[in-house]
Amino acid sequence: MPTNVDEIIGKLKPAQRRKVEARVARLVAEEMTLRDLRRARKLTQTRMARALGITQDSVSRLEKRSDLLLSTLRKTVEAMGGKLSLVAEFSDRTPVVLSCLAGSESTPGRNASRQRQTRQRTDKHR
Repeated sequence: MPTNVDEIIGKLKPAQRRKVEARVARLVAEEMTLRDLRRARKLTQTRMARALGITQDSVSRLEKRSDLLLSTLRKTVEAMGGKLSLVAEFSDRTPVVLSCLAGSESTPGRNASRQRQTRQRTDKHR
């Protein structure tokens, strides 16, 4: 006969039950949809739409999508007052924060090269 999780939790001592419930709450808090995140930030779809320069209907559709461009996700998170970070996790090393994605930062080498080219063009026209 299968065992019900509620039965198992019911058999735990109160201290153990509190520990399990706290862990569940932490895990639930770690994973949210864009809709959940917007609501947790106490923002309406209308307010998000104004911040993003789109319609409320577009915000609703955006929240239902399962596949977004990183740039769209970054703009949405920033409109909520946050900052998007992308972390790659591997079994054989510590997590790595990926940078320079979705236009959030420019690549230092490329940026320096662009600045040099701009200066050279400006110098030629003087």
